[in-house]
Amino acid sequence: MSFDPGPLAEATVAGDGEQWSLIFVRALPHPPEKVWAALTERTRLDQWAPFAAARDLSVIGETTLTMVDGPDRTDLPATVLRAEAPTLLEYTWGDDLLRWELAPADGGTQLTLRHTFAKRDEAPMFLAGWHLCVAVLDRLLAGDPVGVIRGRDAIAYGWDELRAAYAEKLAG
Repeated sequence: MSFDPGPLAEATVAGDGEQWSLIFVRALPHPPEKVWAALTERTRLDQWAPFAAARDLSVIGETTLTMVDGPDRTDLPATVLRAEAPTLLEYTWGDDLLRWELAPADGGTQLTLRHTFAKRDEAPMFLAGWHLCVAVLDRLLAGDPVGVIRGRDAIAYGWDELRAAYAEKLAG
């Protein structure tokens, strides 16, 4: 399969030494309602996200997100904290917090992901992973799905290069 993950997204990291938040911003040429459905519907999540969801994420409350890495599965507790269609989705994922903000922009959506976590040095890895996931999401929404790319499979699609490039971007 031919897959180009595209250029680096706008990305920054801020924190206080105890918690860090990466901010990943990407323009998608799809309406917020379509992006929202892909962020919340269990069957769509399984086509682009790094995890499988036990239920749709459009309803506040407890759930499980299962990390998928080849044959390995790791269940992590999750709680949907906010689900304001089609503009804001916020949930925990293990010890991390994910906040997806969707804003109409130029006939599409400006997607902003704020991922809060504990170890600053993990930021380039998370950015590389989210970059690939959102590139897969974009293709899925465009009707040209490439199949989910997650876990160790991401290495074959440029994850190492993206991690290094985001590390350089954050250092500069």
